[in-house]
Amino acid sequence: MPELGPSPLASGQELPVDEARARVAACLQPLTETETVPLSAALGRVLAADVISPIDVPAHDNSAMDGYALHGADLLAGQATALQALPTTVLAGTPFTGVVARGQCVRIMTGAVMPPGLDTVVPIELCQVQGEVVQLRADVLRPGENRRRQGEDLACGRPALRAGQRLRPADLGLVASLGVPQLQVFRRLKVALFSTGDELRSLGEPLAPGCIYDSNRHTLTGALQRLGVEVLDLGLVRDDPAALQATLDQAMAQADVVMTSGGVSMGDADYTRDLLAARGEVGFWKVAMRPGRPFAFGPLHGPQGRRPLLFALPGNPVAALVTFYAFAREALMVLSGARPEPLPRLTARSAAPIRKRPGRTEYQRGIVEPTEEGGWQVRLTGAQGAGILRSMSEANCLVVLGHGQGAVAAGEPVTVWLFDGLV
Repeated sequence: MPELGPSPLASGQELPVDEARARVAACLQPLTETETVPLSAALGRVLAADVISPIDVPAHDNSAMDGYALHGADLLAGQATALQALPTTVLAGTPFTGVVARGQCVRIMTGAVMPPGLDTVVPIELCQVQGEVVQLRADVLRPGENRRRQGEDLACGRPALRAGQRLRPADLGLVASLGVPQLQVFRRLKVALFSTGDELRSLGEPLAPGCIYDSNRHTLTGALQRLGVEVLDLGLVRDDPAALQATLDQAMAQADVVMTSGGVSMGDADYTRDLLAARGEVGFWKVAMRPGRPFAFGPLHGPQGRRPLLFALPGNPVAALVTFYAFAREALMVLSGARPEPLPRLTARSAAPIRKRPGRTEYQRGIVEPTEEGGWQVRLTGAQGAGILRSMSEANCLVVLGHGQGAVAAGEPVTVWLFDGLV
């Protein structure tokens, strides 16, 4: 596994976000273990092998319209065409076995196999039918129109889906259309998750003075579930070295990734930092970002040669989620065997001035909306404190202000990450 390089923490240096992301990416080794699952259980899983089409799709030339199938050569250039309609209808799933001579046509439904020799379909709404005669206006269509060719969607022997594809609903439909009942996928990545802090309480417990309910495990569990990983919830851990060590040992024995929130700042009670540093090759960073300055990442030394990766996120609720999006989301995709999907970005104009100093990357909560002119505009949700989780719930995006960027004037374009794309 590549070295993380020296930690900048001792010198007080803050690592730029791009460099921190590069260090994370250099340590990623995707899963190799696979399993076979039925198609009904494959949503969100990552393909471990290409899906090769065993058939042509479509299997035959077929009609793209309800209308009349005909010989394209019968169409008269620059003048109306009259054809004799056979007294039958070609239905999907029931191939026509008769003969359609030149000057004739036959009624056909969408998806029905094209009768031999016919290459064109005229939509029913473009026809004038009088008894057995179908009249077509001059130049109403060209030869070959409205015919789906055999194999035009997918040819037999060609890859339908590539390894590394995280399976979406449309992918399942594509595989089903090939008659493939099961798929080879990577096993699910296992992520052990726990929160640290004496002030935290679980849901249902009474709140003592100075205590708060643990929200981070619930937001992070939701974010992890959207990535299709297996979450091992190890609960709350006290700010106690023995309790932390026991939980960390359990996490390292079971998981591919250990994710914590809290305990990585410079406070006297932040034992997590020292314990993790002793159990792995963790570069503890002060990242030049807001929110999310305290963040740690690196390989741990687990039992039996296991080398789970650590993502130690800040304890503040917004900072925990922002650092997950900035550093963990794409990394977990790669570890799962999936092709990475960069965060979807949009350029929008700021509705109001935004204060910002160069030298750090800032992620501010915003609401992006379309403008009457057809572009996009974004406004902040209000106070941007790292503990104001309500602002994340109200927002539909993060406004990303780059490391070297200064203050933003009203109307100036900014980059936003859309929440609905963080899947």
